[in-house]
Amino acid sequence: MIIGLLNQKGGVGKTTLATHIAGELAAGGARVAVVDADPQGSALDWAQTRSQSGLPRLFAVSGLAREVLHQEVPDMARNHDHIIIDGPPRVTALARSTILASDFILIPVQPSSYDLWASMEIVALINEARIFKPGLKAAFIVNRCITGTVLGRDLRSALTGEILPLNTVIGQRIAFAESVATGRLVRELDARSSATKEIAALTAEVMEQAA
Repeated sequence: MIIGLLNQKGGVGKTTLATHIAGELAAGGARVAVVDADPQGSALDWAQTRSQSGLPRLFAVSGLAREVLHQEVPDMARNHDHIIIDGPPRVTALARSTILASDFILIPVQPSSYDLWASMEIVALINEARIFKPGLKAAFIVNRCITGTVLGRDLRSALTGEILPLNTVIGQRIAFAESVATGRLVRELDARSSATKEIAALTAEVMEQAA
């Protein structure tokens, strides 16, 4: 399964979700690799931080921010159970290549109308790609939702088009910021935390929807 995370708006938590989904799948025994297709290289930075801290490698992370992504990733997939692509933050040829390489596109959106509006170009690209890949699946994931607010619920109710939101909502939690800074996953920081449970639920739902 090749899962791409995309949104043209930066700062929506793509890399954090990509590394955590990969970590959750790897913890279940799957052979997983993360492809960093974001020219900023945030997933590579996370992996380097992890390595410098002396932590064991959970999955491979490689940089591939090239427009031939859709030609090269399928070859990688032959040696892995799952590939997670951390896509670029803008609508470019690289974003199109990410979509064409993927079986399932996950679109992280923060609970604001601005994020929803910004995601519409990605939705248009997905619909365009479905001409060539009719089986391409996609879903929104509401990320960085502040607990106790109605923003996440309101955003989910606004997402009523062909691409629907997942039931799982990821909260705005300090644990995720700590995971970025330390090269760890939230399950390594606290296996019983709300953040860990949300990632487990997200990964299970993504795999169910992508099947």
